[in-house]
Amino acid sequence: MTARIVLALVVLAYALFPVIWIFSASLDPRNTLVNQTLIPPKANFDNYVKLFTSGDLLPYRQWLLNSTRIAVTTTVLTLFMTAFAAYAFSRFRFRGRRSLLQTVLLIQVFPNFLNMVALFLILQQLGAYVPWLSLNSHGGLILLYLGGALGVNTWLMKGFFDSIPRDLDEAATIDGASHWQTFWLVIFPLVRPILVVVGLLIFVGTYQEFILARVMLQDSQKYTLAVGLSLFVRDQYAQRWGVFAAGALIGAMPVVIVFLIFQRYLVGGLTAGSVKG
Repeated sequence: MTARIVLALVVLAYALFPVIWIFSASLDPRNTLVNQTLIPPKANFDNYVKLFTSGDLLPYRQWLLNSTRIAVTTTVLTLFMTAFAAYAFSRFRFRGRRSLLQTVLLIQVFPNFLNMVALFLILQQLGAYVPWLSLNSHGGLILLYLGGALGVNTWLMKGFFDSIPRDLDEAATIDGASHWQTFWLVIFPLVRPILVVVGLLIFVGTYQEFILARVMLQDSQKYTLAVGLSLFVRDQYAQRWGVFAAGALIGAMPVVIVFLIFQRYLVGGLTAGSVKG
């Protein structure tokens, strides 16, 4: 038992040390990583105050709002689209089903940043007809995120749909339920664990994504948090590491809050006992 406690403490210290070190840097008024110590001299919270009150700093609050809005919108839309696709692939039989599934998986092998030039040109052309889906728009960026999130998540969710007994569908059909009623009233409540898992993966991945947002967004007011924070440490002679660390810690709060709210749904097994053997 003692060995387990010691091992748990070592693992906990290993996991928390980066966070503690960043917090220490955020309290350091020297704004430098040179000679950084765990307890900085003259530690204070000035860097946190500067994020929201200093007029010469970039719009941190706007970046935080942009990232949260983009991540939430992408997560909600992806969950609905992925759930519909996974239900169709799991429950319906149609021509080309297997080939379509394999194609979706094959496309997902190549990450979005490999198609950067093509995606840039697509948004550039699309913006001429639909301005809110153009370059330098959050709508266009969300569109790219949706395309990159559907494939693997559809496969992941389909596997969970396959584990739900078809007896539930047949019982609902006998009771006169349509396909939509079966999906929404019977199946959907039982797939909450996988919805939460996929939703968390999408939210975290979208919230912290940097490459696509950096290329597609040019206006600093429209930057996401990851892109905006890079401005604090980009200039070699005007780096503000303390402000950067403070902004990174505050920016991590939405992810922590979302995880704390939905952590009870991460444990699977809601389908257990739904059908008597």
